[in-house]
Amino acid sequence: YAKRMARIDELTAPMALDTGCTVFDIMYRFAKLRCGESIYRTTGGDVLSPGGGSYYAAVWCNDEVEYAGPWEAYTGDPVQVGAAYNAYAWYYPFMGDYDTPIPSSVIAEGTDFWNGAGDRGDAAMYLYGASRYALTCGSLGPDNVLWRAIRWCAGYCLSKKTADGVIVSDSDELEHRLPSGRCNLCTNMLALGGLRYASRIADALGDKETAGRYRTAADALESASEAYFAANIPGFATSRYYEGNTTLRSWICMPLCMGIETHADGTAAAITSPYLMSDAGQLSEEGTTIAWDRSTLYGLRGMFRVGRTQAAWDYLIGYCGERLLGRHIPYPVEAWPEGGMRHLAAESALFCQIVTEGLLAIEPLSFSSFSLHPRLPDGMEHLTL
Repeated sequence: YAKRMARIDELTAPMALDTGCTVFDIMYRFAKLRCGESIYRTTGGDVLSPGGGSYYAAVWCNDEVEYAGPWEAYTGDPVQVGAAYNAYAWYYPFMGDYDTPIPSSVIAEGTDFWNGAGDRGDAAMYLYGASRYALTCGSLGPDNVLWRAIRWCAGYCLSKKTADGVIVSDSDELEHRLPSGRCNLCTNMLALGGLRYASRIADALGDKETAGRYRTAADALESASEAYFAANIPGFATSRYYEGNTTLRSWICMPLCMGIETHADGTAAAITSPYLMSDAGQLSEEGTTIAWDRSTLYGLRGMFRVGRTQAAWDYLIGYCGERLLGRHIPYPVEAWPEGGMRHLAAESALFCQIVTEGLLAIEPLSFSSFSLHPRLPDGMEHLTL
């Protein structure tokens, strides 16, 4: 008990948040704790696993690699930073030729894998998460081994481009629970963001040729994605999630998270509209009863990132009141009705990134530099981190 209380101090004292909004500040503290305590000692080293009564001693390309790893880098906590690195390392043995995607999950303490949903855009998830992690840490591990993995994932993504210039994947992180078409917006935005972060790593390493190639590929993917995904649904100038999609989807927030403002007003209005709102939280698709917090948390971060500050803050405060003080407390949740709103760890990491990458818009630019663009809503007189 004494060790646990000491560990709580280690997890919550650094990066303590004070905005003067008690509900928000305390929920952020709980989210840091939930993520930081979900690390397990395995034969393959310490790793963060989702937990929730079901998921232990395994890592997923979305939960640990894309969501949690970049946050763990921000904490500076050696246990969390090391656990994130181990999660990336567990995938190295599966990076062979481009005909075989990396698995969705490495399981059984790093000794086996699960790939039941096919290619969910996992290489794009890895490219995006690992590049941000490496830039924030200022390290690529022994012999730059993480850089080789990042480059493999960039190559895999670019090998899956269609004649339209967008990237194919079998599904997305929802693993066929909802339609995602042949090419979905989430996979393409993760690849785009990952290429841009990877170009910064290449610059930091002095590899100008690779840096330029990745920037050119990212710019081309942004143009192709605009042509392929831009749509009016229903009355909102925003994005469709896949070809033939006619309903609003929560993941249309992804361009905002990449700093793309082309349809920011329409997208922000759409994801905060009654079409996607429910008592359980933001719906994953208009007209359903399915709600996953992960896309809600991405959407909040994205709205702050592109300066839709007041709308994002009003939404965030309502969300905090429901999650911290409401019917199922005190953390962000995974899904409803699936899993009964269990508290998986990576969603708490996504909540924390609303502060670092949303309100403060911290962007790693190299191994030794970053940009900062604070956006405080009306009535918030200070933010101390």
